[in-house]
Amino acid sequence: MSSVWNDLDLLLESPSSLTVTSTARGTIKEKPGFTPGEDAAALRKAIEGIGTTEKTLIDILTQRSNAQRQLISKAYQDATGKTLCDDLEGDTHGDFEDVLVALITPPAKFDCQEFIRAIKGAGTTESVLIELFASRSNHQIKAMCDAYLAETGKPLIQDLKSEVSGDFEKTLLILAEGKRDESTNVDVAKAKVDAKILYEAGEKKWGTDESKFIDILCHRSVPQLRQTLVEYKSLSGKTLQESIEGEMSGRLEDILVAIVKCVKSVPAYLAERLYKSMKGAGTTESTLTRIIVSRSEIDLQDIKTEYKKLFGCSLYSSIESEVSGDFCQTLLKICGEDGK
Repeated sequence: MSSVWNDLDLLLESPSSLTVTSTARGTIKEKPGFTPGEDAAALRKAIEGIGTTEKTLIDILTQRSNAQRQLISKAYQDATGKTLCDDLEGDTHGDFEDVLVALITPPAKFDCQEFIRAIKGAGTTESVLIELFASRSNHQIKAMCDAYLAETGKPLIQDLKSEVSGDFEKTLLILAEGKRDESTNVDVAKAKVDAKILYEAGEKKWGTDESKFIDILCHRSVPQLRQTLVEYKSLSGKTLQESIEGEMSGRLEDILVAIVKCVKSVPAYLAERLYKSMKGAGTTESTLTRIIVSRSEIDLQDIKTEYKKLFGCSLYSSIESEVSGDFCQTLLKICGEDGK
């Protein structure tokens, strides 16, 4: 498991989901010859008939792009006077309802709703906040903040401040600004200097200067940080991740390790999150839904590849053995079998 995070050999050449926003690595593509009105009528029939025809709901909503689902939702509302979201919520239940509603929600709004779920209620779900802010690009973070302002009338950063504290808060707030450097140029000399600063702030020092780690890991571009990871290992003999794990603890360790993992490979980081959500006692269905739906048009193909590499079995077969019913069928349809 750790070997994937320690291997820096191919790091500098590999693509990054934090900077590439193409949809080429998704499992869901636009459906050619698409007619929103026809799909809306079929959904209406599936919902209004005696007993909901779940297969129709799954087939239509998992085989259209998110942009196409927005057009279906509009056609549905024009035809029925009701929203598709309300009808799905009234007619389906539990995890199946959650995944269908997630599918018809615009991506930025879905991230925003996941953020709201993570901060409201008893206790904040820090692991979800870490995933959202460490794995999203600047563009996605800004879109989530805009959606939050539209939904609540308040800036996301303001509400985030009231939920977290200390260095963990400081790190999240910098990430939530969505201002990571996006330059593709790599300054090797600067990477060597940053590696030395990190080494002297951690391994070489009695007590750790966390602020240096936060500043460098939250602001530098992905290509620059990748070079810094390589320089750090040649300077200290350890990976930066190993140093963070040895020097820090708690939520700050969790978020800095997540940033380092995402700089290396967002798909591998999310594959690991999926695996952990299904392993052990009970499955975290909300994590399965969030990752599989939100990455279905971005890099779910790569997540499937990394999952197989890391855990020796396919994501498809893991889902099949861990969840059941219509919820399972929906996830499998989005995921697609290996090689398809």
